[in-house]
Amino acid sequence: MNRRVTLLALEVLTPLAVVAGWFVVSAGSTSLYYPPLADILQRFGQIWLGSGFVTDALPSLGRMLAGYGIAAVAGVVVGTALGLSPMARTLLGPTVEFLRALPAVLLIPFALVVFTNDTTLKVFVIALGCSFPVILNTVDGVRSVEPLQLDVAQMFGFGRVERLWRVVLPSASPQIFAGLRASLSLALILMVVSEMVASTNGIGYSILQSQRLFATTDMWAGIVLLGVLGYLINTALVVVEKRVLAWHRGFRASVLGS
Repeated sequence: MNRRVTLLALEVLTPLAVVAGWFVVSAGSTSLYYPPLADILQRFGQIWLGSGFVTDALPSLGRMLAGYGIAAVAGVVVGTALGLSPMARTLLGPTVEFLRALPAVLLIPFALVVFTNDTTLKVFVIALGCSFPVILNTVDGVRSVEPLQLDVAQMFGFGRVERLWRVVLPSASPQIFAGLRASLSLALILMVVSEMVASTNGIGYSILQSQRLFATTDMWAGIVLLGVLGYLINTALVVVEKRVLAWHRGFRASVLGS
């Protein structure tokens, strides 16, 4: 218990110490490129706790979550199929590896030609770029399921669908969540990049416009917002992961304890 309290205190105090150090070091700065943190926080409140949250932050979050949700579902489905079927891996494996090697941002010019709707364009780029970490981790998780587990499930009369839901996916879920967490940070990056290249609103668009107008305090306020959103979204996923994988931690604790 004391160790958990210590780790929690360090998790809270370390960022506070960094912010306090930034506040002290930047105080009184007259540089155009490195404004005082106090000014950045003031503009943060004026922009992102006001109308900017509705006009720019909400559309960005909507596009990111839509693309991420599509990537999560498609990644698990495709990864499970590839993990269970050697024939599917043989047929689709090279295609998946080829697409995985392409940086998702390179597809923005293609998406600009194909999609006339800005939102669809960004969701497509985010979904495609985020799907591959989920696919690859799901494949590894499904392939690592012990054959003995499947044999026992078959002996108990489980059908294919029941074996999938009650044996394969639960066993692969730790690696699936590892892919989901890797994709989450990628979704935030792709959201910003796509809005910088082709958009009329959004966090990335706002940051780029601030940079072009030399409003560096506003630019830093947008960067701070991205950091806060990334931390909060990742924390939410960690909470979900802990709840879903509670059985896995309990199983590991019992095995290590024995």
